[in-house]
Amino acid sequence: MENLLYTPPVAFAVLLVFFWLFSLALSKLAFPKTHKAEGTTKSYACGEDIEDHSAQPDYSQFFIFAFYFTLAHVATMMLTTIPVESLHTLVLGLVYVIGIVAGFCIVLRK
Repeated sequence: MENLLYTPPVAFAVLLVFFWLFSLALSKLAFPKTHKAEGTTKSYACGEDIEDHSAQPDYSQFFIFAFYFTLAHVATMMLTTIPVESLHTLVLGLVYVIGIVAGFCIVLRK
């Protein structure tokens, strides 16, 4: 109970409140926005007005690789931190391995 402040949920809540109050205090020092300048929402194209953008990035293929690497890193972390002291933890490790294999099957399907 003496190290309650060091637990992740409590530390996160304390830091969230601290930085929210810090941001609120610093926003009083910032210059007020009286009006928006013209063209601030437009993309910069070397001073030219381009109405039709030919490049429309598509990140759908990126998400598959991001999910794959996230799954691989979390799986590695979970498997390397499982204690092997009892049968219960070994069964838990086997459940993790089955979940990892299922996740990879989902990611690598066509």
